[in-house]
Order: sequence, then C-alpha cells, then structure tokens
Amino acid sequence: MAVADSWFVSLSVGVSLLKCLFFHAYRSTDFEVHRNWLAITHSLPLTRWYHENTSEWTLDYPPLFAWFELGLSQAAQHFDRNMLQVENLNYASPPTVLFQRLSVVFTDLLFIFAVRECCRCVKEQKGSRDVWSRPSFVLAVLLLWNFGLLIVDHIHFQYNGFLFGFLLLSVAKHLQSKHLQGALLFAVLLNLKHIYLYVAPAYGVYLLRSYCFTQDNADGSIRWRSFSPLRLLALAAIVTSVCALSFGPFVAAGQLPQVLSRLFPFKRGLCHAYWAPNIWALYNVVDKALATLGVRLKLLQEAELPRASMTGGLVQEFQHSVLPSISPSVTLVCTLLSILPAAASIWWRPRGARGFLRCLLLCALGSFMFGWHVHEKAILLAILPLSILAVESREDAGIFLVLTTTGHYSLFPLLFTPAELPIKVCLMLMFTVFSFTALRKLHSSQGPLLRPLEVVYLLGLAVVGVASDVIFPLSPWQQRLPFLPLLATSVYCSVGVCYSFMRLYVSLLKPDAKSKQL
Repeated sequence: MAVADSWFVSLSVGVSLLKCLFFHAYRSTDFEVHRNWLAITHSLPLTRWYHENTSEWTLDYPPLFAWFELGLSQAAQHFDRNMLQVENLNYASPPTVLFQRLSVVFTDLLFIFAVRECCRCVKEQKGSRDVWSRPSFVLAVLLLWNFGLLIVDHIHFQYNGFLFGFLLLSVAKHLQSKHLQGALLFAVLLNLKHIYLYVAPAYGVYLLRSYCFTQDNADGSIRWRSFSPLRLLALAAIVTSVCALSFGPFVAAGQLPQVLSRLFPFKRGLCHAYWAPNIWALYNVVDKALATLGVRLKLLQEAELPRASMTGGLVQEFQHSVLPSISPSVTLVCTLLSILPAAASIWWRPRGARGFLRCLLLCALGSFMFGWHVHEKAILLAILPLSILAVESREDAGIFLVLTTTGHYSLFPLLFTPAELPIKVCLMLMFTVFSFTALRKLHSSQGPLLRPLEVVYLLGLAVVGVASDVIFPLSPWQQRLPFLPLLATSVYCSVGVCYSFMRLYVSLLKPDAKSKQL
C-alpha cells in the first residue's frame, strides 16, 4: 500500500472530524478521573502521586501513564490552570472540556499510525482494483471507525485509542518480523496500563519459542540446541530498561509497595457495577435464579439471603446466595486454565506471527471471560486485533461478526442518557452494516460467513434493545427492577462472547488449521 494513499488519509481525517462533533456529548466519571490525574501529577511531588486521595478517583494506572498525564498537564495549563488544582473536584470549565477532548483526538494519531502499519501487513487480493474490495481498506475502516472506540473514548471518555495504538503497532512489528521493536512497544504498553497483562502470556511464549529458539527440526518440533542466550538477554534488557524508567523513581523513593497496592486492588468485587458479558454474568444470574426458586419452593428463607447486592449498581464485594462465592484466586486459576491450551499450541505448533495473534486473542478473551472485576470495555482488547484476521480468513470473519456485534452492543448501557440513544444506534448500525457487507464481499467465493443459528442469535440483540430502551421504560417494572435491562444485556451478550471464545479455540486447535505465513 502506497504511503500516501488518499483513501487512508480521507478515512483518518474523516473520523477525526467526527470525534470533534462529540465534544459536548455525555461524559462519564472517567472525565473527572483524568482531570484529577492531571492535577495530581502537575501540582504534587512524585512521592505523593500514589498517596493522594482528596478525590475518590485516585491514581491507579502504572507510572508511565502518570508520566503521560504529567506531559499533558504542561499543555493543559495554557487552557485553564484551575483544572490543575487538586481541590477543584468535578471541575469542567469549557476550556477544560475542550482540552481533554482534544487530547484524546490528538493522541489518537498514534492509533492512526498503528492502523497504517497493520494495513501494510495484510495480503491484498490479486486483480482487485475496487478499493472497497481491498483487505487493507476494509481493515482500516474496521479499526479507524470502530464503534466501540468511538463511544468509549470520545463520548464516555478514555484514552484507549492511544493505548491500542501501542498494541497494534507492536503486533504489526511482529507480523513484519521486527521482534525487538514489538517487544519494546509492548513493554511500554504494560507500563502505561496493566490491563494488557491479559495478553502478556502470548508475548512471552511466542518470543521465547519463535525468537529465542532460532531453528526447528524437520518435523516442526523445537531444536533445543538452537536456543540463543543473547536474544533472551536482549529481550530481558528491553523489559528491564522500560520498567526501570517507569518504576525507578518510585523504587528510589520507597514508594513501590504503595504503587502496587493501587494497581492491584482486590476489594472491588467479582463483577463491575455493570456486569461485563462473561462467564461470571451467567454464574450470577444462575445463582439469582436458584435463590428465587429456592424461596418459592420454601427451601430457602428470603430473610437469610443477601440482599440484591449483585444488581445494586455498586462496585463492592458480595456473597452468592446458593452457588459458591468466587474469590480472586479462583478467577486467576480459571483464567490461567483458559489460556493454557492457546499458549501450549504456539509452543508446540508455532505457526508464525499469525499463530501468535490468534493466541493473543484467546488470552484476551480468556481473561475477559474469567478475570476478576472485568470492565465491559475490555472486550475491545479482542475485537480490534481480530479485525486483522477477519479480512484474511472467512472463518475468522464469521467469528468477528458475532463477537464484534455482541461485544459492541454490550457497550450500549455505557451511554444511558436519552440524547445519546440515536447517536449510538446510528453509529453501531453503520459500523455493523459495513462490517457485514465488506467482509461478505471479501470472502464472497467461500460461502456464507454466518450459520443460521448465529443469524438468529444476532437478530435477538434487536429484541433485547427494543425491550430495554423502548418497552421497559414504559413498564411498571422500571421502579421495582431498575437494573433489569443491564442484567438482560449482560446475560444475552455473554452467550455470544462465550460462543466466539469457543469457536476461536476450535480454529486454533484443529489439526488441519493452516495459518497464513509471512
């Protein structure tokens, strides 16, 4: 793909202008979270960054993100210095809103560059002159115009595009066989936001197996004598150097235990206030159903059961009523077991960088499915990288359509104000229609992308949407069961996410699977 392809420039400029239209839309508490972090890093000495608790939104990202906030604050002071005062809680003057919204759009330039590199890595179809039939064009739209990123970053408010820029750029470097650059970018990413530990096993196993071991036997098995200590030392030096730059000043100041306590809090409960669509949402609803049935059959006493803490909309620890309560250690074991086959697969049957990418997806989804206090927004960690495989493989395209439609719909409750309803509906419809149309055109010679039951399931999302946003607000249940739409959305979407997870595993583990090699 030529460096100056006009269509890529047009897509990038167009989506950036669209983001600017959302400056005065609804914004979540994350807007105040990042304003507070700007103030903390700008106004206080380093030794107080991870101790400051004037606001409930304390600094809980790794140090490199704190340095990033400090850098942003140098520009923020030219818009409104009052936003940099720690005591100015919930401060949102027009210049403050303008700066913070602009900062997300500006830092997305890294994401745009990363998408450009990913587009270089996909194979173009021979003889295709129609830009709409080019895998690189379809991939650029799926990434740059991703519905989830648009609403989470530019309406709800976060910096995921900036962070995903590092992830996608790292993946692109591995696809280009530039493994040290890929490792460096991922090390930086981990020190910006530790949620990317979800996919660290994929990086560790892949780099050890395919970079540190330089040769295989004729049957594809590992040649142990080909191990390169120098390559391992190079990787270790990269990780150590980045961590030293990030954490070093806090270690020197004796702040490391405090920093770690902020990064890994375990008193927030199994599920977020709004359940992520994973296995624990299904577990919670089964527990709730068993408790209700037990009370009706007089096998349980209602007074002895915990009150509806799971559906109370609060971030807190709670006990299940009938099923065993889940601890952080249980979720850790379940997560490790869910990603172990994927990691073992690329160790014993390495299939190039695309085998690594498939393992990365399964690590992301496994952690999303079984992790502790998972946020619903973490589904993007699987959706975005899967876009690369979707433009190259019919089977992956089908999985992508199920996962992206389900995962994106599960984000709807993040924008709950009436003014944003038409925005989120229109944006998702446009993105979904494009995804179905473009991927079907790319793989038109290979049969249908979806199975009949998958089509029926996805159509059910429309039923859930109408029931939640149209019928439920007019029903008497709105007062008695205000969180019923959230529960219905999480549980229904959990089925699609679980199904996509299983299909990805089947595609990885089946003996005749053949990944495309670089």
